[in-house]
Amino acid sequence: MQQTKRRQAVPEALRNLASGSTLPLCQVYDTAFLDLDGVVYVGPHAVEHAAPSLFRAVDNGMRLAYVTNNAARTPRVVAKHLSDIGMPACEESVVTSAQAAARLAVETYGCGSPVLVVGGEGLRTAAMECGLSLVDSADDHPSAVLQGYSPDVNWRDLAEVSYAVARGIPWIASNTDPTVPTPRGLAPGNGTLVDVVRTATGMSPTVAGKPSPPLFRETLRRTQAARPLMIGDRLDTDIQGAREAGIDSLLVFTGATDPMALISAPTGARPSYVAGDLRGLLTAHEPVTREGDTYFCGGWSTTEREGALITQGSGEPHDGLKTICVAAWSGVRLPDAQEALAAVGL
Repeated sequence: MQQTKRRQAVPEALRNLASGSTLPLCQVYDTAFLDLDGVVYVGPHAVEHAAPSLFRAVDNGMRLAYVTNNAARTPRVVAKHLSDIGMPACEESVVTSAQAAARLAVETYGCGSPVLVVGGEGLRTAAMECGLSLVDSADDHPSAVLQGYSPDVNWRDLAEVSYAVARGIPWIASNTDPTVPTPRGLAPGNGTLVDVVRTATGMSPTVAGKPSPPLFRETLRRTQAARPLMIGDRLDTDIQGAREAGIDSLLVFTGATDPMALISAPTGARPSYVAGDLRGLLTAHEPVTREGDTYFCGGWSTTEREGALITQGSGEPHDGLKTICVAAWSGVRLPDAQEALAAVGL
């Protein structure tokens, strides 16, 4: 009698995406750390299903923290925008890279320390709320420089930062995102402005925003979250930062990342869960199991057969995507992942 093979859990090194959850994520995690653009809204408009999903998550006892690399706007302005597009939000639920940068400065140099601030109102407000003293020139002997994005930053501002940094004054950047979305398309972001100073001085800043740890520490401090879940649309900031902070993560496909990018993601940027949108907070997540070289999740399976990647089955498409990802990450050669994605409808 032929012995039936038993499906096994995937190796521990691949457990991040493969583990699944028998309960809806909003019942497993106490606080959602939510990226904004590409997750909650795109430009001025709410992402489809975002608002009702967040309200239902709150009804299930989950707290929300909106975690943004945008240092130009104050939490009050961000919260108003969120409320205006129907999200459950208040000023206290918004945490910005400006707040993380100011906290880093005050913890390092002390309350009342003079700082040269170049950036928007969000950064200036955060610095003052932390008890820092704002100065306008490198000649005012600042203890540190805080640099953040604003569309009003000009050559003279960047020159002041460069003068200070060249003199050895510590330099903190709110974030280094290379671009910012605008109604007309992508425009230069703070990372581009930081590169101007880097080119002028040969120095690099300490970075407060995602994926660096200070913004995650600031959010944990403000929320007192015991079991947070980071939800984002970018592998290189949201997911990588969460991994480095020891926080589980949910990748949604309403923004910057597509399935092909996830398949090729490096180890440090692989999420714990995936979902099409924020409805993924409200559902259980099927685990990935394997039988020999075949990977199973929900109604889907993926294996390599005679030089071709075979994905077949039916059900939730992102369960099929998980089988493709875990197969790829476990060393299965992927002759044509596009065909596998087409098979699951992604």
